[in-house]
Amino acid sequence: MRIGEVAERAGVSVRSLRYYEQQGLLESTRTSGGQRRYGEDAVSWVGLIQQLYAAGLSSATIRELMPCLHAGVGTPESRDRLRGEKARLDEYISGLERTRERLEAMIELAETPNPHCPVVLG
Repeated sequence: MRIGEVAERAGVSVRSLRYYEQQGLLESTRTSGGQRRYGEDAVSWVGLIQQLYAAGLSSATIRELMPCLHAGVGTPESRDRLRGEKARLDEYISGLERTRERLEAMIELAETPNPHCPVVLG
């Protein structure tokens, strides 16, 4: 499959595909004319890569996990790595929840009339 077709079907830019390939996350072959060709599974791999990026994993972490993902098996090391990433996300989510609580308190405070607080129009 040509790079433009993969990009269109996966909903990403051609530049993203080149980046994934540069990072060792996606493989292609080259035609005699130097054009990239991808296998039929490239679209699903791109979707997985995007999900892992969205979960906050780095290119390096995804690259480390790729052999296990390709093989469809896990190792103690890959499970530990994924658990570590989950713990990192859990901490990040906790921080976001604390921020949301502070915002809710500020909104509540802002809804309480206060003659000493000037109204700022935006």
